[in-house]
Amino acid sequence: MARERQNGSGGGTDLGSFLRARRTHVSPEEAGLRIGPALRRAPGLRREELAMLAGVSIDYYTRLERGRETRPGPAVVDALAGALRLDAQEHEHLRDLVARASGGAREAPATPTRSVRPGVRLLLENLRPSPAHVVSRTSDVLACNPGGMRLLAGLDKWPVRRRNVARYVFLHPDAPSLFDDWDEQVRACVGRMRALAGTDPDAPDLAELVDELLLKSPDFARLWDHYDARLRSHGHRTFHHPEVGDLTLGYQSMHLDDTPGHRLVAYFAEPGTPGYDAMTLLDTDTDTDTVADRA
Repeated sequence: MARERQNGSGGGTDLGSFLRARRTHVSPEEAGLRIGPALRRAPGLRREELAMLAGVSIDYYTRLERGRETRPGPAVVDALAGALRLDAQEHEHLRDLVARASGGAREAPATPTRSVRPGVRLLLENLRPSPAHVVSRTSDVLACNPGGMRLLAGLDKWPVRRRNVARYVFLHPDAPSLFDDWDEQVRACVGRMRALAGTDPDAPDLAELVDELLLKSPDFARLWDHYDARLRSHGHRTFHHPEVGDLTLGYQSMHLDDTPGHRLVAYFAEPGTPGYDAMTLLDTDTDTDTVADRA
């Protein structure tokens, strides 16, 4: 990926970059440290403070951050995760970065494919009127039912191979006004891409998308440097939709077994609610191609 290739593509660099970025997000007060009145030139924890909290020497931690130490043991990794106040997903991402830095591989990455099984396509149809789509590991839209396409207003106007949720939320002009929680939506997209970068950093499909978004979206570039690897798989989302007005839907993202990272994302609402009525209006057969690739 462009920016990371400029800084070096080794696992140690990525591990060090993650540690450096994440410690800027933890204040001394949050870590339970008492600080004096001296002016701090940078936000977050200093190297020596994080080293103390994790129970390692400042020299050892500095070597970790600079990529000269690449084999921290499980106890050190857990201590760093605790000091950095990482959640479970971020902790797992840190383990992935350590595995890469030490020359190991936690799991062989799967070969990406755009093929969606017939049974999954039938499932999308049976979920109607609930909007639903299948996305790849890099959030390419591979298949969807009518509501799943129309919920992302304007996505159907893009060429099939350009239909990608991350590309949509950062680059489509209607996305910031469509999502009531656009800030959270873009963070979730970056978090998912960061998690993939932790296990398969040289994936060509990921590299191409990241390079494009780094070039075209200052918001993406800023969030990419935060190294936030949190994933969000369920909850509620409010849309300000140009066709059906405001609607709030629950959503659930589910990994599809025996696929190279494909997910089924489905939205739902209780019958009789305004959200249900709105998503029923979206569930209208049109001439729009709701299948990205039948190969």
